[in-house]
Amino acid sequence: MADPSTPRPRYRAAIWTLLLLAPFIGELLSGSTRASIAFVYIPEVMVWGVGALFCRELARRWRAGGVSLLLLGLALSVAEEFIIQQTSLAPLPFPGANSAYGRIWGLNLVYLLFMLGFESVWVVLVPIQVAELFFPRLAREPWLRLRGAIVCCVIFLLGSRLAWYGWTQQARPRFGAAPYHPPLALVALGLAAIVALITLAYLMRNVGHPSSVDTPSSNATRGPIPAWLAALIAFVMGALWFLLIGQNFVPNPVQPFWISFAAGLAWAAIAFGVFAWSTSRPTWTATHRYAAALGATLGCMTAPYITITTWPKFDVIGLILFDVIALTLFASLGKKIPGKNPALSS
Repeated sequence: MADPSTPRPRYRAAIWTLLLLAPFIGELLSGSTRASIAFVYIPEVMVWGVGALFCRELARRWRAGGVSLLLLGLALSVAEEFIIQQTSLAPLPFPGANSAYGRIWGLNLVYLLFMLGFESVWVVLVPIQVAELFFPRLAREPWLRLRGAIVCCVIFLLGSRLAWYGWTQQARPRFGAAPYHPPLALVALGLAAIVALITLAYLMRNVGHPSSVDTPSSNATRGPIPAWLAALIAFVMGALWFLLIGQNFVPNPVQPFWISFAAGLAWAAIAFGVFAWSTSRPTWTATHRYAAALGATLGCMTAPYITITTWPKFDVIGLILFDVIALTLFASLGKKIPGKNPALSS
C-alpha cells in the first residue's frame, strides 16, 4: 500500500495511526473480522482507513463540528452498504442468519440501520477522536495536500474493488449464496444518498461548535459532566446498539421486524442528541473525548463475547490479543491527557 502522507512527512505518524485504527476498532475489536481471516485487514485499511481519513480531511478543511463529521461517516457507510460490498442489498448469506428478517424493498432494513450507526461511529468517529488525541497539536489541521489526496483516492478505489471482489465473488459463494445483482435503482439511490449526506455535512458545518450552543452567561451556571459519566453513557449506548444486529441472528427475533427497526431509530436519535449536545459545549474537554472514545470502544469490544463460545480457539486467542492491544493503547494514551485540557474541535 502506498504511503498517502508523502506530501507532508510531519503528518505521517498521525495519518498512519488513523489508517490503522479505523479497521482495528471497527473490524477486529468488534469481531467482524476474526484472526483467521486477518489478511482482509489490508483492504480494510485501504477502504475504512482511507475513508475515515477523507471524512476527517473534509471536516477539518470546512472547520466543521462533530455533526458534519458524523454525516460524512454516514456517507461512507452508505458507500459500503450500497456500492462497495452491497451487504445491505443482497440477502444475508451468513450461517444462522435470518435472511428474511427485516428484508423489504430489496433492502436488509434492520441490518442496514445497524451498519449505518456502527460504521459511522466505530469506523469514523471513534478512530478519529483517538488519533487526534494521540496527536493533539495536529488535531485542528488538515493532514493531506493535493498529491496525498490523489494517492488516497487511488488507494480507496483499489481497496473498494478488492473488497467488492473478495466479498461478492469469493466470500458469498463459499457461504452457498446464489449470485446477486442489485437493481440499478438501489445503486442509484445509494449514490444519491451519498451526495445528499456530503452536501448536508457541508451545509451544517457550523452546527455543533461550542458557540452555537452555549452563551457566556450559561457557561457560568452549567458545569461539565464528569468524564466517567461520559464513558459510561458511551459504553451503555454503544453496547446496546449491538442488540439490533442480533435480531438478524437469534432464532426468535422480535416480531414484527418494524418494532426492532423503530426501536433502533429511537435509540439512534437519542444517541445523536446526546452526542450533539455534549460535544458542542465548551466544557467538553480532551479528557471527556478520551473517556467517551474509551467507553464506546469497550462497548464494541464486549459484543463478540456473547457468541465467542462458538468460535474456533485460534479466533478466541486472536480476539483476546486484539483486546489487550487496544487496552494497552488506551492506557498509554490516558497518561498523555491532562486533566483539564481544553476541548479540541470535534
